[in-house]
Amino acid sequence: VQLVESGGGLVQPGGSLRLSCAASGFTFGSYDMTWVRQAPGKGPEWVSAINSGGGSLYYADSEKGRFTISRDNAKNTLYLQMNSLKPEDTAVYYCSGGNGWGQGTQVTVSS
Repeated sequence: VQLVESGGGLVQPGGSLRLSCAASGFTFGSYDMTWVRQAPGKGPEWVSAINSGGGSLYYADSEKGRFTISRDNAKNTLYLQMNSLKPEDTAVYYCSGGNGWGQGTQVTVSS
């Protein structure tokens, strides 16, 4: 299982980022996928999840209305569109699925 996140970076409050997670080594389209983040000095926090077919989406309350999870099973890729970013969204974002974890991508929201 290999999961590789990308798309993180430095963005001002109110800005947007789109994270991607490229999957390989397992049948991506058969697995539910999850985004988890970890802020400095804090434990992991579940952010969002999507079922294998992409028809069921789940969000933590703090992300509802701002984040959108999606997937392209033909491209073996998971996405997280993040809008209206806040400083408290600063964290390393990880994707998970297929019994594996990615290495994470840093998101920093700061002016």
